Amino acid sequence: MKQHESPRSSFGIRFSLLARRWRRVLDTHLAHAGLSGATWPPLIHLKQTGGGMTQKDLASLIGVDGSSLVRVLDILERQGLIERRRSESDGRARLVFLTLEGERRVAAISRELAKGEQTLLAGLSESELDAMLSSFDVIDQRISEFEHILSGEVASDAKTEHHDPSL
Repeated sequence: MKQHESPRSSFGIRFSLLARRWRRVLDTHLAHAGLSGATWPPLIHLKQTGGGMTQKDLASLIGVDGSSLVRVLDILERQGLIERRRSESDGRARLVFLTLEGERRVAAISRELAKGEQTLLAGLSESELDAMLSSFDVIDQRISEFEHILSGEVASDAKTEHHDPSL
C-alpha cells in the first residue's frame, strides 16, 4: 500500500484481488487432489444450504451467470453428484439436490479445502479470524442492501424508459 493511500481507499481492490488469488490457489490445490475447479463451488454451496435450491439462486450464490452454471450442473448430473427436480410450487423451476455420491464428493472436497485453508490461514488467531468474518458479515449485508437499491433503480429506469412521453 502506498504511503498516501488510506486503508478505506485501497480496501476494495485489495480485497477483490486477494479473493481471486485465494480462489486460484484453492482451485490449484484441489486440482492436484484430482478435483475440478469449476465443479466444486456448487457442490459445497448445496451442502451448506441443504440443497433444494433453484438453479437461479445457486448461480447467484456462487456468483456466476445461469447459463455457465447449467453447463457445470450438466457435468455434475452426468457424474451422478447432483439431481435436478421440478419444483412442486413452480413447475418451471428446477431444484438442485446433492446425491449420496455428491455428499461423498463434498466430504473429500471439504477435507482438501481444510488442508489448503489451514496453510493459508497459518499464523492468524481464532479471534483475528472471527473479527474478519464479522467484518465480512457487515460488508455482505451492505452489499445486499446496495443490490436491493440497484435493483429498484433498474426497475424504475425500465418503467421510465417504457413510459417516456417523448417517444
